[in-house]
Amino acid sequence: MQPNYQVASNTHALSESAHKVLRNTYMMLGLSMVPTVIGAMIGMSINFAFAAASPILFAIGSLAVIFGLFFAISATRNSSMGIVLLLALTFVMGVLLGPILQVALSLSNGAELVGLAAGGTGIIFMTLAGIASTTKRDFSFMGNFLLIGIILLIVASLANLFFQIPALSLALSGVAVLLFSGFILYDVNRIVRGGETNYVMATLSLYISIYQLFVNLLQLLMAFAGNRE
Repeated sequence: MQPNYQVASNTHALSESAHKVLRNTYMMLGLSMVPTVIGAMIGMSINFAFAAASPILFAIGSLAVIFGLFFAISATRNSSMGIVLLLALTFVMGVLLGPILQVALSLSNGAELVGLAAGGTGIIFMTLAGIASTTKRDFSFMGNFLLIGIILLIVASLANLFFQIPALSLALSGVAVLLFSGFILYDVNRIVRGGETNYVMATLSLYISIYQLFVNLLQLLMAFAGNRE
């Protein structure tokens, strides 16, 4: 009987560890919203005319900075520097919200649309996180599909910088909403099952999904419900 007790003990320890990672991840997510909001306020005051003049260069430059921070966070994920870099990334991401927030708030119902996008993002996140953390189902099978999906989405988004097709932009936003909703389900479930033991990396993954969910929901709302009068 002793081996069975040992297995039960290990299972309990794994569950406690997973819940600790999840708890710390949610705390870091909450903290990460502070530099994001500060960055967004700064971003709204910046003149992004240079970005509109060279959208491709701006996109490539932004991606280079973001992926550079991704690499630095991963390299320092087990130290306090990882937390500092993570918060720095969320500040940068907040600043990069400037252009879309400027466009949204130029609409007569822009503040309402921003609020709806934020509220919708929160509802989607809480619903999917709740499902992922309570269900007995293993969503690890989604990993490969999501990876392929994000690669195709990035390629299509970069291609549309050249073609500038509005219908394609809307289609990509719709796909992004579904894709990053899937990432939330997958990442939270992976944490609960002990697949991710570092809360800095867990926070990074969920933050990017929440960020992209908000941006793409806002783009869809502006396209279909934006009042330009």
